[in-house]
Amino acid sequence: MTIKSRNLGRVDSRRGKSTARVGASDVAIGANRGGVPEVQRVRIMSALVEVAREYGTGRVTVTHIVTRSGVSRRTFYELFEDRDACFLATLDHALERAAARVLPVFMEASESWRARIRFGLLALLEFLDDEPALGEMCIVDALGAGSLALERRAGVVRTLVDVVDGGRADAKTTCKPTRLTAEGVVGGVLSVLYGRLAERTPRSTEPMTALLNPLMGMIVLPYLGSAAAAKEMERAVPDSAAPRPNAMHHANPLAGLGMRLTYRTMRVLSAIASEPRASNRRVAAVAGVQDPGQISKLLARLEHLELVENLGVGSARGEPNAWRLTARGHEIEDAIREQIEQV
Repeated sequence: MTIKSRNLGRVDSRRGKSTARVGASDVAIGANRGGVPEVQRVRIMSALVEVAREYGTGRVTVTHIVTRSGVSRRTFYELFEDRDACFLATLDHALERAAARVLPVFMEASESWRARIRFGLLALLEFLDDEPALGEMCIVDALGAGSLALERRAGVVRTLVDVVDGGRADAKTTCKPTRLTAEGVVGGVLSVLYGRLAERTPRSTEPMTALLNPLMGMIVLPYLGSAAAAKEMERAVPDSAAPRPNAMHHANPLAGLGMRLTYRTMRVLSAIASEPRASNRRVAAVAGVQDPGQISKLLARLEHLELVENLGVGSARGEPNAWRLTARGHEIEDAIREQIEQV
């Protein structure tokens, strides 16, 4: 399976994963057109996460995705081969986000196997609390998204089994554990997490981190014995495994604005951000809009949406307009740039 893309970088056809990385400079003034397709890609993936939570992966269609994202069906198929390719790209992103939270904590711990497992598990549970939609994508939705998604998930599970299997070196029980023991432990933990996440209803005030001690008891029992498992149940849960990065809520930054993000719109917003108090003519020149009528209509629409404001006296007195972004306009542009950097 491959993912079709336009100006998004190469595609690894062996894994079905886009390897493109687009930075904030791609949507800056003077950048190439790669930035806006990447914004559309973010919106599509955001929409997939949302509708998968609502309908379940198996019932999600391309129609659901394009309707929620606000992009056209044509744009969808320019960026992704089909629904499964879109899901796979989104799953890869979710797994990368989870790994970015868990791996540094686990790898930097210089203590015992037991301590590394505890800190790594806490980081995972924090990720599920902070980004439950992406957590569901990894643990719940991947099971119903086709063979490639199952293959990707199986690779992650094998890695987790390897980590837990490291406990054999510290085993103190008379019945020596095997790799099958680790497989059972990982399967049990994932089953518990699946049960919590698959409910798809607002949880109580109890966070996922409340599962830390019970799950640790499950993990250490076959390796360190019942006394160690009981001790895990009594331990205080630390405030955090590590400083938390800003959670990436795969949300559409233009949700509720009543407009569709286009290349021209993004260029105009970027032009005004780079040159506050620019006139209509200057905005048009920087954004590459040649028709004066089009730039006037677009600026009027952005003003109506309260994304830009005019500080000039205008044509009534023969003076040029002077446009700048409103606070909401800056928020929209910042959100778009941030999401592009994180994908």
